Amino acid sequence: MHLSPIPPHARVRIVATSRRRAAGDIFLEKHWRKWIFATVKIPLFDPSIQNSKIRSDAIGKFSEIFDSGEFILGKDVELFEGNVARYLGVKHAIGMSSGTDTLLVALMALGIGHGDEVICPSFTFFAAAGCIARVGAKPVFADINLDDFTVSTDDILEKITDKTKAIIPVHLFGQLADMDAIAEIGHRFNLPIVEDCAQSFGALRNGRQSGTLGTIGSFSFYPTKNLGGFGDAGLVCTNDDDLAEKMRIMRVHGMAPKYFHRYIGGNFRIDTLQAALLNLKLPHVDGDIANRRRNAEIYSDELADVESIVLPVEAPGNFHTWHQFTVRILGGLRGEALKFLLENDIGCGVYYPLPLDAQECFRPFVDGRRMAKNAAIAANEVISLPIYPSLSDAQIRHVASTLRKFFAKNA
Repeated sequence: MHLSPIPPHARVRIVATSRRRAAGDIFLEKHWRKWIFATVKIPLFDPSIQNSKIRSDAIGKFSEIFDSGEFILGKDVELFEGNVARYLGVKHAIGMSSGTDTLLVALMALGIGHGDEVICPSFTFFAAAGCIARVGAKPVFADINLDDFTVSTDDILEKITDKTKAIIPVHLFGQLADMDAIAEIGHRFNLPIVEDCAQSFGALRNGRQSGTLGTIGSFSFYPTKNLGGFGDAGLVCTNDDDLAEKMRIMRVHGMAPKYFHRYIGGNFRIDTLQAALLNLKLPHVDGDIANRRRNAEIYSDELADVESIVLPVEAPGNFHTWHQFTVRILGGLRGEALKFLLENDIGCGVYYPLPLDAQECFRPFVDGRRMAKNAAIAANEVISLPIYPSLSDAQIRHVASTLRKFFAKNA
């Protein structure tokens, strides 16, 4: 059978797991068994409209850098770092090669290594725990709160031992974890806090920016993020002068001066072109976040009376940026709801289908400590709906209406 080409932005992968065939086990994840492609009218994410706002400036900047030959670090990187530092209200902002590398360099700069333990949430993207393991330390998985999906401060306290050397709270889906309590825990036990802000650029807690309430803030500029680049890029921020100098040196293999290596670092430099293009997008980020917040309000209004849906909340003191609008589907209907949305040309995603404490690669680190029960519940129930800034009110209402039809059909 011949299949017509499908534009990459319109592709959705629908895969049944090899172990189970029920509709409840259909995930939007890559699987070795097969790929099924479908065209959707409302994709889960579409950056084209946001990027079109800077198209001419971006082409001009590319030509400027192309002609200059300044492809590594330089004035465009310094300009971007300065602008982000001012936006965040922090002393130091240092561009890095990816969001994952920001976590890695932060742990390296803090001297985390073999025999150490670092606490991170079980329900999040792989990078935090992966970087802990890569420096030779042990990831210790804390559970989450089911209302806001961020790490449980009570469970952090339960997981602290004399080997604990840091905490990585993840500001998941666009809002901050309870940094008041986490900062107090860090102070009480003398533990540095590395904020994973990959999904929370522009988010606030009690008026303070994401990334500025701990020891080090770690950001990703992957294309889908609130401030999305044109490939991989990231940034660390801190108010600690010594840590800032160390991370700045570590991003160029620990060299200071050239060819004299003070630390074992890595090639963690942000590309000059990425920094320059992100600098063009930075003035638009607050407007994009405002649109995301508007979209979240519409969803909340349209779905408020659907009993089988648990809506996400904005925790007290938080300014939520709604990087994702993630609902919980009750009654074991998540897989059927996914299927129904896709059959009606609506993109959706499962973030995340398996908690980190249940991942095969982390089995050596999971001992007799209590497993993350709320994380497992979330993994079985969550669906993320389209919420990118350029969605129209009508599109948001169409997604909500389609979900309502599904639950009316399954009442």
